Amino acid sequence: MTETGRRVRLLLVAAALGLALTGLVVQLVHLHLWGEPERRENVVQDRILHEPIRVHRGMIVDNSTPNTIVAIDWPCVDVCADPKLIQLTNRVPAVARELARVLPDVDVVALEKRLRLPDRRFERVAQQVTTNVAAQLASLKLPGVFTTPVVVRRYPQGATLCHVLGYVNAEGVGSAGLEQSLESLLRGKPGEIVGFRDGRRHELTDRRIAETAATNGANVALTIDQQVQFMVERALDTVMERHHPDSAWAIVERVNTGEILAMACRPNYDPNNFRGSTDLQRMNRTIANIYEPGSTFKVATIASALDQGVVTPETRIDCENGRWWHQGKVLRDTHSYGVMSVADVLQKSSNIGAAKIAVTLGSTQLAAYLKAFRFGHRLGIDLPGEEGGIVHPLAEWSSISSSRIAMGQGVAVTSLQMLGLLCCIANGGVYMKPYVVRNVTADDGKMLRENHPTVLGNPIKPSTAAMMLKMLVRVTEPGGTGLRAAVPGYRVAGKTGTGQKMVGGSYSETDYMASFVGFLPADKPEIGLIVVVDNPQPMHTGGMVAGPAFSEIAEQAMRYLDVPKSPPPVVMAGQP
Repeated sequence: MTETGRRVRLLLVAAALGLALTGLVVQLVHLHLWGEPERRENVVQDRILHEPIRVHRGMIVDNSTPNTIVAIDWPCVDVCADPKLIQLTNRVPAVARELARVLPDVDVVALEKRLRLPDRRFERVAQQVTTNVAAQLASLKLPGVFTTPVVVRRYPQGATLCHVLGYVNAEGVGSAGLEQSLESLLRGKPGEIVGFRDGRRHELTDRRIAETAATNGANVALTIDQQVQFMVERALDTVMERHHPDSAWAIVERVNTGEILAMACRPNYDPNNFRGSTDLQRMNRTIANIYEPGSTFKVATIASALDQGVVTPETRIDCENGRWWHQGKVLRDTHSYGVMSVADVLQKSSNIGAAKIAVTLGSTQLAAYLKAFRFGHRLGIDLPGEEGGIVHPLAEWSSISSSRIAMGQGVAVTSLQMLGLLCCIANGGVYMKPYVVRNVTADDGKMLRENHPTVLGNPIKPSTAAMMLKMLVRVTEPGGTGLRAAVPGYRVAGKTGTGQKMVGGSYSETDYMASFVGFLPADKPEIGLIVVVDNPQPMHTGGMVAGPAFSEIAEQAMRYLDVPKSPPPVVMAGQP
């Protein structure tokens, strides 16, 4: 090859290398300045860290002394494993055995299979393990085993107060009860760390961009007293064992404030294991179950007539010896009564007597008083799921409606409404709004919400309430239907209820709602109490089934609340 040829070849090679280098430089410039911006953005975003800062849900405490914690966030850990790393150590069987030994709910055979999955880098072995167990695992120094901190909602009292509290679901959201209605206050606000991470996805602390502190949830204090709650729940358990009803429930309320001291239902459930419960178990029947109240509703009828002045406690009513035809329909009493006073009609719970009083009052006035007594309307308690009951518009009443409504048929109520009626009478005719939340405070102690006694209305005059109080006391005295609801040492005012249930469009002769509602001490009322039993067997009357439970709860509550006993009756000179 000539010298000229070699030069040409060198020039061609140099030119080719120059073009290649130029192209590479152009490509690099393009990539860095203009090319594939989305790829560059993805690389940058992948390096950015968004780390949430955990927040603690607020506590819920009761009103006993000292306060009892009834709901709290509890620190735990999830036990996890790296199967690939464990396989590399050739210790899969040994690790599985050790984990199963410390974690009794873990099946060693199933776990070993999971730890042998090829190329698997993460396996959750156990959830919500206590920190003590986590420390025990850490001391074993098992290869490929690690823990991640978690916070779980715990209810230290178990099923107690479950229908008031509700529960927090798997997504950390309050469901049912106060956990639901106060979700926005209880949940708090998570914080966040924004920065960069290295190739192993760990934070580069010296390159942190921002940090937003977490705000823990607010704490809630209840009006519920855990001791009174325990009394109620134990009495309901006894009712379930003795009378085998479908369900039973009870409420205790302070007469002059509306504060709920206890609220319980059977069946119940454990909010720590809400997944194992049914909708019926989770239902708060005290506010969500509506029923025909039966004879307890006669209190509303007679109080309305007294307030209007159409009758007095001494007015004589012909009870027709237990059988009365009205508007072509027959109405019966369980016993054959003749002429009785209005006070005796209430004490003996005469259907005919109550019906005649309602007819005398008139449908228009009766409907107006029922509205004033809040029947057919929610009372606004600070719990989700409250029903308003059913009172049909006056225009839809038939010619016999008032006579049937008078004895608690053709209307539907909640037990909270029935208790509200009796507490109104005990409170001199002043109707108080019921509530279960005493206050809500921020994590730093700042008061966010504080409930105070609130008047809903004045349905009847104080003089009417005083007359009704005296008449209701006679119900628990000899000759009354509520003798078994009496409490030794205290005068009890109240009313029995035995309501027939509608089955297949007609009133059943075997299925009943048994109830007793009242207050004590009658001389200076402190608490109101209602007990409702759904379909008890074989006994079914309110006096026989609900009365003893009322007495049991009331007697214990009087002692616990240190309420003075009623003064002995005054005996006039010359009386035996």
